[in-house]
Amino acid sequence: MKQLRILVVDDEAILRLDLSEMLAERGHDVVGEADNGADAVRLARELHPDLVLMDVKMPGMSGLEAAKLIGGEQLAPVLLLTAYSQRDVVEQAADSGVMAYLVKPIREEELTPALEVAMTRWESYRSLARELDKAKDDLETRKLLDRAKGVLMDQHGFSERDAFEAMQKLSMDRRLSLKAVAQAVLAAAEIRGKGGNGKGVNPGGSGSRRRK
Repeated sequence: MKQLRILVVDDEAILRLDLSEMLAERGHDVVGEADNGADAVRLARELHPDLVLMDVKMPGMSGLEAAKLIGGEQLAPVLLLTAYSQRDVVEQAADSGVMAYLVKPIREEELTPALEVAMTRWESYRSLARELDKAKDDLETRKLLDRAKGVLMDQHGFSERDAFEAMQKLSMDRRLSLKAVAQAVLAAAEIRGKGGNGKGVNPGGSGSRRRK
């Protein structure tokens, strides 16, 4: 696998040293170390590692709590280290956004596969998040366009098709997104509604068709 920039978090210095050596032998770069969850979150924000390798049991903020913050901010995938293989710990790890976990003591032959699993799941998660954000933005844009078309139909006597084509033309002429054009149309309508001077976006230009 490709070289990773990794943040190692464990409250035992000897274990951090062992992990760092194992990672270095596999060509990875340990960019930082921490011995508690709070410092792990701080360093993840500062260093932007590719992955956080973190113990579950630490003083103060636990690895699970830190993982939830790191995953929630989409800073990096978390590979959790635990001496507890009980099902409840695994379930809590999944709920905290942990991408994979290893049970201590860490065996060298298990480390690379676990890193690969964590990175693969992280990429899938990020891809899904991007698709969801795009879907939300597309839905918002459609709603804005529908409202803007209604404004143009009422104020300029456009048909629905004419209103849409007018916004398309304005989008191309001014190099704006359709969403931005729709927002401008709605903002101009709001100004008119508040008694403004009515000088806003004229989607149809000099060729606008108005009711007589």
